[in-house]
Amino acid sequence: MLTSKTALVTGSTSGIGLAIARTYAKNGANVVLNGFGDADEIETIRAGIEAEHGVACRYSSADMTRPDEIAAMMADAEKEFGAVDVLVNNAGIQHVSPVEEFPVEKWDAILAINLSSSFHTIRAAVPKMKEKGWGRIINTASAHALVASPFKSAYVAAKHGIAGLTKTVALEVAQNGITVNAICPGYVWTPLVERQIPDTMKARGMTEEQVKNDVLLAAQPTKEFVTVDQVASMALYLTSDAASCITGTMLQLDGGWTAH
Repeated sequence: MLTSKTALVTGSTSGIGLAIARTYAKNGANVVLNGFGDADEIETIRAGIEAEHGVACRYSSADMTRPDEIAAMMADAEKEFGAVDVLVNNAGIQHVSPVEEFPVEKWDAILAINLSSSFHTIRAAVPKMKEKGWGRIINTASAHALVASPFKSAYVAAKHGIAGLTKTVALEVAQNGITVNAICPGYVWTPLVERQIPDTMKARGMTEEQVKNDVLLAAQPTKEFVTVDQVASMALYLTSDAASCITGTMLQLDGGWTAH
């Protein structure tokens, strides 16, 4: 499906982003990975994708809080592959705290990584997409792009911002063969979710099992975590010709959370 195309996925050294990158590679795309982690582990992942799928796979260590590094990453990808045909803005961090105790530096970092980085990648990718008359921009939002939860002011604000950015850019490029959509998962079992459990335990005075069942999955009628492969399948579908009329949408994969 994606042979001769190039996909750049931010936050793709683990979790949802890595699942999306692997799915794209499996379907013929060259891939640019991005994210933090152990250098040897990342190189093993990168080389493994190339060996398994016969595509080119590159890695950028660009810091998503730094616009200059984001611009360099996008320029390097365009120089090597000609264009970024599929852009997936997936990088994200989380912090759980009451608003009056929320660390200012955490607010700034979450807004930078979860929202502003998507603006910087999109503005760099769109010119070549317009030139080619084809492009797919997919933003990993969240059910929190549509509804709120307590103690997550920065994350919810950023994801609501992603919803607005997605709709706005979709309207701007609607006649250029480019679609722009956001995937809104509920709780996906990833390192990001796992790491927020201790903070939630502290904030709410709960045990780990109580956090999982009474907080994380309380909102999901299915009582099951979304899987990274389910999100990756949706991301693949959005690149297909069958999805060419889908743009400016928030696609919920949330076990019924936002049906309430």
